Amino acid sequence: MENQCCRVEYFCPFPVNVRTAANLAKKRNMIILNLKCASEHSFEGWFASTEAFDDQTRARLVSCPLCADTAITRLPSGPHVKRVGEKPAGGGMPALLSDAMKAVAEMIARSENVAERFPEEARKIHYGETAPRSIRGQASMQETRELLEEGIGVIPLPFPAKEDTH
Repeated sequence: MENQCCRVEYFCPFPVNVRTAANLAKKRNMIILNLKCASEHSFEGWFASTEAFDDQTRARLVSCPLCADTAITRLPSGPHVKRVGEKPAGGGMPALLSDAMKAVAEMIARSENVAERFPEEARKIHYGETAPRSIRGQASMQETRELLEEGIGVIPLPFPAKEDTH
């Protein structure tokens, strides 16, 4: 039995097949589309083509990483050519990190804390034994390896959820 101090907090936003995602990323001609859900969350999606996006959207295979909504629309986008001396839009890296941390905090707030049952609940969701939902909880390194080997995507949390802090 592993020492409890070696458990790490993890998040599973929705059932994800890690092997499929890795294989898609290896394809050379991927396009990145700007997307939006019905709750107005904006995010990016990688697809082999616009037709692949349309097919996956019709089959409800594309979902918002924040709320799991499958009512997804494509936002207009165009190429951007950076000019010499042009600075990044917005506040640069600090603003980007701040936005990322806010997004993570929002995902955590919308997830169910299953605590020590995380590996078991992640498997139930992945294998269709229970309804898909965002969960978080603890898993040992061995349990995490086993989940990843089964193709169950988990994300280590950069900080504990507020209810778990003193």
